[in-house]
Amino acid sequence: MARVRLDVGYDGTDFSGWAAQPGRRTVAGVLLAELEKVFGPGNPTGLTVAGRTDAGVHATGQVCHVDLPDERWQALAPSLVRRLAGLLPGDVRVWAAREVPPTFDARFSAMWRRYEYRVVDTESGPSPLRRHDTLFWLRPLDLDRLNAAAAGLCGEHDFAAFCKRKEHATTIRHITAMSWRREPDGVLAATVQADAFCQAMVRSLVGAMLTAGDGRREPDWPASLLTRTERVSDVLVAPPHGLNLIAVGYPDEAEFAARAEQTRNLRGVPAGLRAAAAAQPTDRPS
Repeated sequence: MARVRLDVGYDGTDFSGWAAQPGRRTVAGVLLAELEKVFGPGNPTGLTVAGRTDAGVHATGQVCHVDLPDERWQALAPSLVRRLAGLLPGDVRVWAAREVPPTFDARFSAMWRRYEYRVVDTESGPSPLRRHDTLFWLRPLDLDRLNAAAAGLCGEHDFAAFCKRKEHATTIRHITAMSWRREPDGVLAATVQADAFCQAMVRSLVGAMLTAGDGRREPDWPASLLTRTERVSDVLVAPPHGLNLIAVGYPDEAEFAARAEQTRNLRGVPAGLRAAAAAQPTDRPS
């Protein structure tokens, strides 16, 4: 078998998220169905994704891997992207397909994921062509207040207040970068990068920052929630359509296996957080 990395983009509007679900249209389900048309039923195995996006969330920089019969892969590799372009529906694209070492794991070898969230607060709302990927916020937003709120959330913390907790999973994450910018057309875009994200974390962070940005909360309010050990009901979960997974970062090939092993184990955390995480194996859905 050959392990193949696929770089994928999709419009999440009409999908029930990435993960295959009986009776629902999902990105994984659609992609696997078309791969089986090319390679034969049951031949593509082990489809694994870097970040399991929720229903309605988009991706322009998603990464997954799949194991394919080596002889068939070698024969079809030069034409696979074009073949899939002819088979896949218009809301899913495979940008690239290339063989990688068997130690590559799209999920566990990843070093970081980067998301972007788009919001517009202009009187007219989003362009009709961008209504599926841009949130219309009815209150004016202040860029400085948004960035002040973002700065307080960077670093390694327990983000339990912003996550849907899962059994046997830690909510400790390390946000390495988060900031807002205003585009020339008035759209506000938040970029957030972390080693991983727990379920609904990005949209909860965005929702908290938006209430600070429009003046209903102080800019230090989102960071004040980092002391909580359970999800906070006051935190708005921003709608999914404004969110887009734009990139996933990986180490050099020689470090794929080591990174995967490190990810599977509980990460070292600051002393103040170590006790809270000690009994929780690492679970890293995005």
